[in-house]
Amino acid sequence: MPKLWNETIEEHRKAVREAVLDATAALVAHHGLAAVTMSRIAEDTGIGRATLYKYFPDVQAIVLAWHERQILRHLEQLAEVRDRTVGGAADRLGAVLAAYALILHEHEHTVDTAALQRGEYVGRAQHQLADFVTDLIAEGARAGELRDDIAAGELARYCLHALTAATGFPTREAVHRLVQVTLDGVRRAR
Repeated sequence: MPKLWNETIEEHRKAVREAVLDATAALVAHHGLAAVTMSRIAEDTGIGRATLYKYFPDVQAIVLAWHERQILRHLEQLAEVRDRTVGGAADRLGAVLAAYALILHEHEHTVDTAALQRGEYVGRAQHQLADFVTDLIAEGARAGELRDDIAAGELARYCLHALTAATGFPTREAVHRLVQVTLDGVRRAR
């Protein structure tokens, strides 16, 4: 087949896959995880069920692909926050931790993802996130902004675990207070 034909087919496949994942996201957001069915996704995307089965073997595969895409987007969002934050490493860490805590807080109400946490991509993403925060803390320690008496990796795990409490907080203000307390734990003693 000509190269242009292959590229066109590949672009079409990507577009169909994205439409399926977008429909899944909308269903989850408006009706919950239980509302996600092959029939509903096919209807919402305007493709036939037989075509949908060519892309995904079942609903679980679709939901896992949607969840993986969501996690990757969150990691990209955190990198964007880091890159656009002006100031030192402590400022960038604070902005990233605040964004992470708000992601946890806001998404806690949209879907119970406990069943989704088993995917191998989740472990990779958690490792990426821990490395990402570890690097920010190490940079801050080298700059004298953050404590260096405890390993950066240990402090990163402390921060990430502490911020999981954001899922149960009633307001964004409470989340911001949690972030401040967490940051106080990694700042260099005065």
